Amino acid sequence: MQLSHKLELTPKQYPDIWNKTGPVKLIRWSPDSCVVMVTWECGGLSLWSVFGAQLICTLGGDFAYQSDGAKKDPLKISSMTWGSEGYHLWVIDGNSSSNMKPERDANNKAQHFGILQFQFIKSALTVNPCMSNQEQVLLQGEDRLYLNCGDTTQAQSPRNTSAHSEHNHSRERGPFSDGSLDSQGLSTLLGHRHWHVVQIHSTYLESNWPIRFSAIDKLGQNVAVVGKFGFAHYSLLTKKWKLFGNITQEQNMMVTGGLAWWNDFIVLACYNLNDHQEELRIYLRTSNLDNAFAHITKVQADTLLLSVFRDIVILFRADCSICLYSIERRSEGLNPTASIQVLQEVSMSRYIPHPFLVVSVTLTSVRTETGITLKMPQQACEAESIMLNLAGQLIMLQRDRSGPQIRDKDNNPNQRKHLPFCAPVVLAQSVENVWTTCRINKQKRHLLEALWLSCGGAGMKVWLPLFPRDHRKPHSFLSRRIMLPFHINIYPLAVLFEDALVLGAVNDTVLYDCLYTQTSAREHLEVLFPFSIVERTSQIYLHHILRQLLVRNLGEQALLLAHSCATLPYFPHVLELMLHEVLEEEATSREPIPDPLLPTVAKFITEFPLFLQTVVHCARKTEYALWNYLFAAVGNPKDLFEECLMAQDLDTAASYLIILQNMEVPAVSRQHATLLFNTALEQGKWDLCRHMIRFLKAIGSGETETPPATPTTQEPSSSSGFEFFRHRSISLSQSAENLHSKFNLTKTLSMPSGPSGKRWSKDSDCAENMYIDMMLWRHARRLLEEIKLKDLGCFAAQLGFELIGWLCKERARAAHVEDFVLALKKLHKDFLWPFPVIPASSINSPFKNGKYKTAIGEQLLKSQSADTFVNMEMDTGVSNTPRSRSWLGTVSCSQREIDTVSSHGPHMQDAFLSPLLSKVFLIGDECSIGSATDLTETSSMVDGDWTMVDENFSSLSLTQSELEHLSLELASKGPHKSQVQLRYLLHIFMEAGCLDWCVVIGLILRESSVINQVFSIMQSADIDGEICQNIKTGLHAVDKWASTDCPGYKPFLNIIKPQIQKLNEIVEEQVQPEAFQPVNPSKVPEQANPRAEESRTSSIHGTNPQCDAGNSSASRHEEDKAKTEDEDSFQEGSYDCVVS
Repeated sequence: MQLSHKLELTPKQYPDIWNKTGPVKLIRWSPDSCVVMVTWECGGLSLWSVFGAQLICTLGGDFAYQSDGAKKDPLKISSMTWGSEGYHLWVIDGNSSSNMKPERDANNKAQHFGILQFQFIKSALTVNPCMSNQEQVLLQGEDRLYLNCGDTTQAQSPRNTSAHSEHNHSRERGPFSDGSLDSQGLSTLLGHRHWHVVQIHSTYLESNWPIRFSAIDKLGQNVAVVGKFGFAHYSLLTKKWKLFGNITQEQNMMVTGGLAWWNDFIVLACYNLNDHQEELRIYLRTSNLDNAFAHITKVQADTLLLSVFRDIVILFRADCSICLYSIERRSEGLNPTASIQVLQEVSMSRYIPHPFLVVSVTLTSVRTETGITLKMPQQACEAESIMLNLAGQLIMLQRDRSGPQIRDKDNNPNQRKHLPFCAPVVLAQSVENVWTTCRINKQKRHLLEALWLSCGGAGMKVWLPLFPRDHRKPHSFLSRRIMLPFHINIYPLAVLFEDALVLGAVNDTVLYDCLYTQTSAREHLEVLFPFSIVERTSQIYLHHILRQLLVRNLGEQALLLAHSCATLPYFPHVLELMLHEVLEEEATSREPIPDPLLPTVAKFITEFPLFLQTVVHCARKTEYALWNYLFAAVGNPKDLFEECLMAQDLDTAASYLIILQNMEVPAVSRQHATLLFNTALEQGKWDLCRHMIRFLKAIGSGETETPPATPTTQEPSSSSGFEFFRHRSISLSQSAENLHSKFNLTKTLSMPSGPSGKRWSKDSDCAENMYIDMMLWRHARRLLEEIKLKDLGCFAAQLGFELIGWLCKERARAAHVEDFVLALKKLHKDFLWPFPVIPASSINSPFKNGKYKTAIGEQLLKSQSADTFVNMEMDTGVSNTPRSRSWLGTVSCSQREIDTVSSHGPHMQDAFLSPLLSKVFLIGDECSIGSATDLTETSSMVDGDWTMVDENFSSLSLTQSELEHLSLELASKGPHKSQVQLRYLLHIFMEAGCLDWCVVIGLILRESSVINQVFSIMQSADIDGEICQNIKTGLHAVDKWASTDCPGYKPFLNIIKPQIQKLNEIVEEQVQPEAFQPVNPSKVPEQANPRAEESRTSSIHGTNPQCDAGNSSASRHEEDKAKTEDEDSFQEGSYDCVVS
C-alpha cells in the first residue's frame, strides 16, 4: 500500500477550517469513479477529482454567506448517494431525523427537511476518453449537451443561444473532470461565456434515457450521443437530428466502448444483443441511420475503450489486448462507405492486473526522440506510440525501430505498421487526463509535439520536446524531452496547443435568498445553496513553461518557444506575468535566495522589443516596496526612460515618469517630464501633452497627481482649446466705417470655463505656469517660423493656447512673413489647396476684367464655403443660430460701400462665419472630422444661400462659357475642411493684427474682400511702416512669381491692382516721420480690453503700459475685471468681435 495523494482543505483557502468541519463523515464515489463527494460532521459538501483537484466546496463564498453578509449554517448530511450515471446526488438532511429543534413541528420537518437532489453535468472525457485529441469542450447532462462551437458553426447558426444558462434548474452543478474545446477560432473561444446547448431529441430519450456517451467532430459541426440503446446524431448547421428509422435495430445495439468521429463517419464499438456478438461499426453521417448503410466488423472480445488517430482505430479489449485497425474510405455507389482491416494486435496482460484499471488508451506520434533525430523525418507524424493510463500511471509503448525494418520500409509500405512495440515505460504518476494532437505546425513544434497531462491536485505537466537551434547536432548528454510541472488556477478541460491556452469550466453562483422572508427561509432548505451555473474560463500557461525552462538553464529552448509564440495577441501579458510572479516570490521571501531567478528573467525579456513596456507595466501593478528589487535587476528607470524616448514610445515613457516621481527627487522628475513634454509637442501627442502639463504643475505644487500609463484617446477637455473662441460671431462684410474700430479690437472677452482654460487664469503668478508657458511659446514660435499653420491651429485648439494674445506680441518677430511666395507654396501643400489655373476660354470670358467676379463668383463660392458653416451646432449640443441672429441685431450695418469691385451686395451682409468645431484642425490625427457633406447638412442657411445664387443666375442669364468658368472656380477650391480652417486662421490673424499673414491667406482664398479689409485697416489705423513695406514687397514678389510660375494667380492680382497702387501711396506717405506717431487713445473711449492697444500698434511704439505684457497675469486679471463690468448683454463665455 502506497500513499498517492491527500484530499485536504488548507487554512490558506478556508481560514479556521479545523473548527468548522470536524471529522469526515461520508465519502461517496460517483458511478463512473471520476469524482468523489465528501461531507463532514459539522456540515458541508466538497467535490474532488480522483487525484485531489477540488471542484466544489460549500464552506466558502456564496455557499457560506448570504447576500447581506450574514453567515449561513452549513448543511449537515446524514446520508447521500449518487444517481444513475452520476447526474444526480441524493441527500438526506441530518436535521430531519433528529429532534433537537422543538420550535418546529414534526410535519414541517417531514415535509420540508427531507430529501434534496443536486444535479450535475460532466465532461464527455470522463466516459469517452477518445475526445482527448479534440479541441472542443463538450459537457453532457442527462438530457442535453453543452458545447463550445467554432466560427463556422456560429456563423451558420444565427439562432440566439444567449439563454443557455436560464434552463439550469439545478441548485449545484460542477464539471466532473475533463473535456475539450476548439481552437479553430480564438475569438469564439474567449469572446463570450455562454454555452451552446443542444437538447437531446425527446423521441430518443423516451426509451434511452440517460445519455451515456457523447462525441463531437473536429470541425465542431456534428455531435453524436449514446443512451441506453442505439445512438443518434445531430447537425449544428441544419439543426436536425437523425434517429434510427427501425426501432428494432436501435434496441438490439448497446454501445460499450464509446464512439468517435472519423471525417463524416461515426465509429463505435457495440454489443449486438441478437447475435450476442461484440462488433465494430461505422455509419455514414449523410446517409439514413440504418444497419444497411453500416460497415460491421466482428470483434473477438468485449471492447472497453475506443480511440481514433488519423486513419487508425485503436481498441482496448477485456482480455487486456490492444488491437489496431486501419480505416479507409471507399466511394461505391451513391453513398461512400468505409472498410476496416486489422493491422496489429498487442497483448498487455503482463502489465495490466485488471482491464478495468485502464482509464484511457491513446495512439500518438510522440516519441522519446524528436523528429529531427529520426532517420526518416515523416515518422514524426505517424503512429509511433501507445499511451495507456493505468490507474493514474501513464505508460508509453514506443515502436521498436532498432532493427533492420527501417531500411526495408520503402520497399514494403505495410511493414512499418507491423513494427513491434518496446517494453512499456512509465512517464508520470497521478495522471487524470492526457492531451495530444496529430496536427503539424513547423513554427510551433514545441507546443504541438508535446504531451499535456492533468494531474489533479498536483496541477499540470507537459512533456516538452527539446530542439537544437538551427538544426545543429544536439549534445549527447542532453535529453530529447523534459517533463515540466506547473500549476494553474482552473481545472483543465482542454488544451489549445497553438494558442498556449488551457480551457475549463467553473461553477459560478448567484444568490437568491433575498426572495424568501426570514420566516420562510427556515422552511426552504434550498435557500442554503445559491443558484449554480457552469461558465467557461481559460488561462494562459506559456509563462509557466518559460519559467520552468529558465530554472533548468534551458534559456535557448525558452527563446525558441517564446519566439514561436510572439505573434499571439496576449504574448506581452505572458512576459509580464512571468516577471511579476518571479518578482513577488523572490522580493517577499523571508529567507535569502541562493540563486535568484529574477536577473535571468530580466535578461530573457530584454530579447524582445516589448521589454520596456513589460517592465513598467509590471512595476505599476506591484507594490512600491518591491521597486528597488525589480529595478536592481532590470536597470535604472532613468536609463529605461531615455530608451523609450529614443524608441519614440512616448506612452511608455509617461509610465516611467511615475516610477521616477516616486524614486527620484522632484528636480529629476521635472527634467525628464520636460523632455517628454517637448517630444510630445513635436509629435502632436495632444492627450499626452495635456497630461504632462498636469504632471508638471503637480510637481511644482507638491501634489501627487500623476499621468496615467496610457493617455486616453479623447477627453472632454480636449475640445476646450476652442472654448476660448467658441461663442463668437464674425462678420467679414462690414463697411469701411467700422475698419478703424475693428482694428483696435473692440471686443468683449471672457475666459473659458473649461479645464484647460482655467490654466490661463488660475495661479497665474505661479512659476510653474510661466515655465509651461515658455515651452508652449517656444513650440508655437517654431511652428510659425516653419510655416506650419495647420499644426499651429491644432496645437492651439488642443492645448487651449491663447493664440491671439501671443501673436500680438510676436507680430514683428515670429509672426512676420519673410517670404510671401514660400509661405504661399507651403500653405497650398499643407492644406491640400490646388494652385489656380487659367481656363482656355478665359481670353474671351467676361470674368477676365472682373465684371462678374465679385457679384457672382465670390458670392457663389462664399455661399458654398463660409455660409455653409454659419449656424453649425457646437460640441456642446447648443445651436449657434439664435446667438448669431441676436448678435446680428447689435451690429450697426454701414451704408457706405467700399467700391464696386469689393462690394458683395445686400445679400452678403448676412454672410457670417460661425465658430468652428473644436476638432477642425485634427486632420490626420486620431480624432475624426465630419465630412464636408455632414457639415453642410447641419447648416440652416444653405438653402437660402443657394436660392439667392439661383436668382442671380436667372437675372444674369449666364452663357455656357461663363458657367464653365464658374465650374472651374469651384473646382480650384480646396477641401471644405481646409477652407474652414483657413478662414478661421484668417480671423485669428486679423484680430492679432498680423496683416501680412491675412494677405497671404486672402491670396490663397482669392477673395478680394480680405485684401480690401487689410488695405482699409492700413489706411484707417496707424500701422508700422515696416509692415506696409513688407506687404508691398511681398505682393510684388507674388506678382513676379505668378507671371513666371503660376499664371493662375494673375486674374486675381489684376482685380486687386487698384488696392496695390493705393498701398504704394500709403508706403510713400509713411516715409514721413509723423507717420510713426501713436494714435490718440481718446479715439476709442469705449475700449474695454487693454490688448486693443497691443493690436493697434506694435509693442515698441504703444502708449499702453500693459502692451509689453499682454499675457502677464496682472494684465489678464485687469482684463477680466474690465470685461465683467462691461458685459451686460452678452452671456458668460462669449467672445464677440467683428472682422471686416
